[in-house]
This record gives sequence, structure tokens and C-alpha cells, in this order.
Amino acid sequence: MWAVSTVTMLVLAGILPDFQLQSADDESTTRLAMTAALGAGAFGLLSALVWPLLVRLLLLVPALVLGLLVFFLNGSLLIVALRLVPSGDSEAAPETAVIVAAVMSAVASATGGALAVRDDDAYRRRLYRLADRRRRALPPGPSSPGTVFMQLDGVGHDLLLTAVGKGLMPTVARWLGEGAGAGQRPTHRLTAWRTDWSSQTGASQLGILHGSNHDVPAFRWYEKAAREVMVCNRPTSAAELQRRAIDRTGDGGLLTADGASRGNLFSGGADEQALVLSIATKRRDRRNRSRAGYFAYFSDPANAVRTALSFIAEVGREIGQSSRARVRKARPRVSRGGLYPFVRAFATVVERDVVVAAVMGDMFAGRTAVYADLVAYDEVAHHSGPFGRDVEKVLERLDRALALIEKAAEHAPRPYRLVVLSDHGQSPGETFRARYGLGLGDLVRAGCGLPVPRRARRTHSGAEARAAVRAALRRPVEEGGEQHRPSRRRSEPIVLASGNLGLVSFPDVPHRMTKEEIDARHPALLTTLANHPGIGFLLVRSERHGGVVLGAYGAEIPLDRLDGDPGPLEVFGPGAADAVRRTHSFPSTADIMVNSAYDPADGEVLAFEEQIGSHGGLGGAQGRPFLLSPLALSAPVDDGQDLVGAEQVHRVLRRWLHEANGPQVPVEAEPQERAA
Repeated sequence: MWAVSTVTMLVLAGILPDFQLQSADDESTTRLAMTAALGAGAFGLLSALVWPLLVRLLLLVPALVLGLLVFFLNGSLLIVALRLVPSGDSEAAPETAVIVAAVMSAVASATGGALAVRDDDAYRRRLYRLADRRRRALPPGPSSPGTVFMQLDGVGHDLLLTAVGKGLMPTVARWLGEGAGAGQRPTHRLTAWRTDWSSQTGASQLGILHGSNHDVPAFRWYEKAAREVMVCNRPTSAAELQRRAIDRTGDGGLLTADGASRGNLFSGGADEQALVLSIATKRRDRRNRSRAGYFAYFSDPANAVRTALSFIAEVGREIGQSSRARVRKARPRVSRGGLYPFVRAFATVVERDVVVAAVMGDMFAGRTAVYADLVAYDEVAHHSGPFGRDVEKVLERLDRALALIEKAAEHAPRPYRLVVLSDHGQSPGETFRARYGLGLGDLVRAGCGLPVPRRARRTHSGAEARAAVRAALRRPVEEGGEQHRPSRRRSEPIVLASGNLGLVSFPDVPHRMTKEEIDARHPALLTTLANHPGIGFLLVRSERHGGVVLGAYGAEIPLDRLDGDPGPLEVFGPGAADAVRRTHSFPSTADIMVNSAYDPADGEVLAFEEQIGSHGGLGGAQGRPFLLSPLALSAPVDDGQDLVGAEQVHRVLRRWLHEANGPQVPVEAEPQERAA
């Protein structure tokens, strides 16, 4: 490696005018080579000794700034290295030092096999070296198999099959005995499962890892008792949701016995944690390891440079793709400017590289159970749509990550079973605002007779809502811009969106309001919402029936009669009624739960957020994720039965851990949910 760095430095000294290894009047080839060798050695030594300390400091810096700092710090190390060369004639301009250091690190990494992952032989040799180091440092691993759970965030069951059919995911195709590997026996089985009404990562992953997602009605919701908005990807909210799940089940989670949690919202009870949101608020605790994954990965300067280069390339790719979409005037389309290119690059490059490296390290360490989340597809699909060229490249990279983990398993100190699953899918469709010219919040305000922005008043939906208010208040004619305004003592509704699921809460009422109370306060609101063409159905509490589903044309069906007459829920398919009834039982369910319309012909929903690939409610592919498991494990469910809900998935994964005969939590003593 030192020789490669020396040659690279010599080549760059001949190419770059601002980079020299000796004075201009010195023509000694021997001295030039000696200077390059000393410079390369000094740079390598500084990288080995100083770089890990710098990475410790980088943990205090926001992750999105990491790419620029990597180049700056690497260049600084090279300048210091050149100053240490005895000749004293070596020098480089700061900007040139950044380039030279980046190229040297990248070349050294590629030569060592870290970049040559498409070359099986080269990568296998690197894995052998890493595995051998682990074996020498650790005692022999147990003979019982460990289990790695890889979550492909947002990848639905049908999308996975489509990707396999297109040849985008050859590793998955080979496991299923399809594609280029057709004719060979499959090693895995593919099972679809059905999410809860809240088809999003917070509810699904909490249920999968901790066995309970009770009282998680959406991605974000207003809790009247605490008078605050809960958001699943907010560290304080994630920590509180995890605490509640543990209190309810009386169990720490799926990974409590020798487990590792990587890149997740919740810990699952694992001792080894990296990039876990629920412990992010404790980063000053010395025992906390939430960001340790960054250090483990970026302590190698070659990894840092490679990921930083990929980060910059991904930012450029996103800018190019979004520009082409604007030029083509593609529809549907949402804004992809601001910081989004950097957010996308972090999700598709930094998070992926760190999590995959952490999982491979866990396998070489022989850990019993590992659960990791790769969020790349979900992030890109929200803005680019669930299908198309933008996401195909992401799916290819996810498959490549699975191939790397599969290869790592061949050299781990114990056998491993690789389970791949998703937490939800994504449903396509334009946004509610793009189709109707106003957002759900505007429509709610108009239905309440509250002032709305002028642009919303001019829309057809806004006019209809104002007309409904006038009719309910027996005001047949609008006079000179006159508007009904409720008493100022009554607070305005809080309207939140989770994909195509909307939640309306009245914060001044301490309890969940009934239909009768809402009608008394805002006579036109429920009618306005239920009859809007962009809304599929509403769920409200009723004094007479306990809970009712409201739809267009006056449809009002009590929850206990939905099985015989699904009404507006029929279009959402089997299981919709059960999902709605379960959510109705939650203490934090909003005063009005709003699910957008769904077109089964094209699978489209209307997101209340600015997303053209969305999830969070009922309708289409978002509620149909997958579970890909080795045939060596028992079938998730018996033939003819459905796998329903994240809590049932948790029970399946627990059973599989038990089947490995390791020290995992036994299923015969499964914790029962405590009373709320």
C-alpha cells in the first residue's frame, strides 16, 4: 500500500503544477523518489494516528457537513506530511493538497479491494483479511446461527417482484430462484404482509422491534393530555414511544440478547447501537453509542474520502434528475430544491455505507441478532415517485448492499441467516394540493368558517366549503365578502398530515370530540370533508355508536357494522375495517381521522404532504410490504393465512430467533401486553 501511495504521489507531482516534491533546480530522480516515499509514509502514518482523533471531533458536527470536512482535513494532513519531509522542498497549495490527498486515499482504497466490490475475488480477499483479524482478536464463535434482519425502507412487495423481473436486484432474484439464477433451487421464500392503518416506519418498526405499536395513530399526531405534537422521527418522541412500548409489553425488545441495532428509529433493546434515533437525545452520555457507527466507519480515511466523493456525486445526480423533470414538465412533480439534494445524498450514500459496514462488523464479531434499516429508497421515492429511473438505481444499490452482507456471512465466525423485510410500501399519486389548489388545512379552515388564504378561496373546493358553511348557518347568499367567524375564544383546529392520512384535533377540548359535538360547533365541517372528491372516508367518535365511518352522500356506518356493509372502506380492500377499528381504540386518535381517496385502477392516493410517493394511510401498495426469509426457517404463517400487523411480524421474528437455539429470548414466555 505504501508503494502504491508513493507512485500515486509521483504521478500527481508530474501532473499538478502547484504540487512539487523537490525544488525546481533539483533534477535528481533518486531524491525525487525518496521524497515521494517519505511523503507517502508520513501521510499514511498521520492518517493512521491522527485521523481517528479527528473523526471523534467530527461526531460533534452535523452529518451533512461531513463531506466537505473530510476533504479539508485530509488535505491538511497531507500539508503537514510534506512539512515533515527532510528535504524541505516539498509543498502544495491548500486546494491542490485536498485533491492530492483525495486521490491518494481513493487509489489506496481501490488497490486494497474496498472499491473493487464488483470483483468477487478482490473483495473476497479483503473479507478474508478482515475475518482473520477478528478471529485472532476474539474467541471462537458459537455454532448456532445468528440472524441478520435487513429492512429496506419503503420497498413494497409488488415493487420488489417488479425489480426482480427487470433484473435490478439479481441477488434477491437468485435467492428466489428467478432471473439470471433461474433453474437453481430457491433459498428464500417471499411473503407479503399487511400494515396497520398507520403505514409508516414509526408504527411498523416500533411494532416489529418492541412488539407493540399501540396508540401510534400516525407519523405525527397531537396528544391532548400532554398538549404536544408527537413526531415519530423526532428523538424525544421516539424515546417516549419506545418507553411506552416497553412498559406495555414488559420486555426490552427483539434484540435484548446480544443484539445490535443499526440505523433504526428504535433500539429493540440492543446493547450495540449506532445511528439509533431513540437514544440520540443521550449523546452526551459516555455509554451512548448512537453515533459510534460514524466513528467505526470514518476512522478509515479511505472510507471517508470514498463516501464523500459518492456523496458529492449523488448531490449532482439529484440536481440533474430534478432539472430534467422540470424541463420535461413531468407530472406529478414536487419541489426538490433547498437542502433536499444533500438530505438525499446522506440517506443514499452516508447512511447506507455506515450501516452496511456496521452490520458486517457485527457479523465478524459473531453477534446473535442484528437489525438494520436502509432508508435510501424511501427517501428518493417520496420526491421522485415510487417507480421510474430515479429509483431504479437506488434499488440496484440496495441489492448490491445485500450481496456484500451475504459475502461477509461466508467469513463470519458463525453461520448467519439473512432475513430481508420492509416496513411499508409506497403508493403513487399527485398531492392533494396540486389537484385541488388547496391543502387539507385550508379545507378544514374553510369548513369551519375560518379565514383561508386568498388562493384557497378562489378554488372550487374552497368555494364549495364556504357554500356548505353558509347553508349550514342558513345564509343562502354571500354578501360582499362576508364570512362566518367563530368566537375568538375557541382555538383553531390543529391539522396534521402523515402521507395520505390527515388528523384534525381541537386542542381546547380535553377529550376526543364526538360527531355530535363537532356538528354543534362546526355544522358544515364533517359534511364538507366527507363529500370532497379527494377524501375517501372519515373516522369520528359517536355518542350513539361509539365510532362511525363517514363517506360521501351522507354515508354513516357504525364500526360494528362494517363487516356487513363496508361502505366507503370497500375500495380499500380486505383488512381495512379491522385496521380502522383498532385505531379507533387508541387514546390518542384525533377528533377527525381523514383518509384520502384511493383509485384502485392505478393504485394512486392523494398525499396531504408534498410527496408524489407516499405512505401513512390506507390505499394501494403502501400497506403491502414484504418479508423475505430463508427456507431453513419456519413459514411465517400457515398456508391460507394472512400476516397482519407489525406486532404479528414481531412474533414471527421472535420465533425464528428461538429456532436458532441460541441465547435469544424464548417465545414460550412471550410477554403479554399489559392493560393500557
